[in-house]
Amino acid sequence: MIRLGLMVITAGLGAAGPLLSQATPGLWELRRIPDGKPVRQCVADVAALAQVERSGEKCARNLVSRDGASSVFRYRCAAGDFGQSTLTVITPRSLTIETQGISGGFPFNYVVQARRIGDCAAR
Repeated sequence: MIRLGLMVITAGLGAAGPLLSQATPGLWELRRIPDGKPVRQCVADVAALAQVERSGEKCARNLVSRDGASSVFRYRCAAGDFGQSTLTVITPRSLTIETQGISGGFPFNYVVQARRIGDCAAR
């Protein structure tokens, strides 16, 4: 299950890698592959998409590795939930997110196609 909604996600990009830092914050459309319903999300920090399963929650997130166009993050949230995600930059406006872990006591493992579709609406 993807728990996504229209929200602003913030967190530090830090040393996520030069390619991921080229991905632009803004309004992103996320679609679970192969047949997920698209969900739009305002993203202030693209690295926060690493915890797509636990969007909007305060989780401890760490960059584990980066190699070329990919960055691997691990995160740990309240109640023992955790995950690992690989963000691969296709273009600065298109990412693939491979994610897996435990959420709400249940395992998850899926792929999300993310693409930037514009700027976030003014508040």
